[in-house]
Formats: sequence, C-alpha cells, structure tokens
Amino acid sequence: MQKTCLECNEVIVGRVDKKFCSDYCRNSYNNKINKDSKNLIRNINNRLRKNYRILDSFPLKENKTKTTKNRLLDKGFDFEYFTHLYTTQKGTVYYFLYDLGYLPLDNDYYMIVKRE
Repeated sequence: MQKTCLECNEVIVGRVDKKFCSDYCRNSYNNKINKDSKNLIRNINNRLRKNYRILDSFPLKENKTKTTKNRLLDKGFDFEYFTHLYTTQKGTVYYFLYDLGYLPLDNDYYMIVKRE
C-alpha cells in the first residue's frame, strides 16, 4: 500500500508515518487549514503594531508627553486595540501597548507614557 501526500497526492517515499512529500507541501497544507484563525490574529497584531508605532512617533520628555485625541486619530490610532490595562493605587487607568501607554485626560487630551 503506497501512501500519498495530503497536499499534492504524489507518492511518498521514506518513513512509514510520513504525511507529506516535502516541506513545501506540509507548509501549504497547514496554511490552508489555519487560514481563518491566523487571519484574525494577523489583523489584530497589525492594528496593535500600528498603534504602537503611532505612540512611539511622539517625542517623549522624561518618558511622557501630551497630545490631543484628534492628532492620534489623524495618524490612524484605533482606541479599541491595546495589550493591557494598568490601574494605579488611586484608580487611574492607563491603556498600554507593550511598554507605551496612554492616559485619557480632560478636554480630549491624552498623556503618552513609557514604562521602564
């Protein structure tokens, strides 16, 4: 009984438990299977990366600076995507993207901070 590749249906030569004829077929097969879930993850990671770059584009003095909501939005910032929250003892909530965060202030201002 000859086994065939799950991707291209070529005859497999080699080990008994082999499922693919080459690394290319193995990768192609697994990419097809995982396409939907990986697409969602890829899109979320792209949005997180874009938000991080936007925060990183602001020059910081002593690891902080202020900006407006409109400036963030004009650069394409999406407030729905962040990696984690940090709540201070006083109850102030910072939204973080890895080591860069922002704090909503009054009058649509935001403080951008870098955590060491």
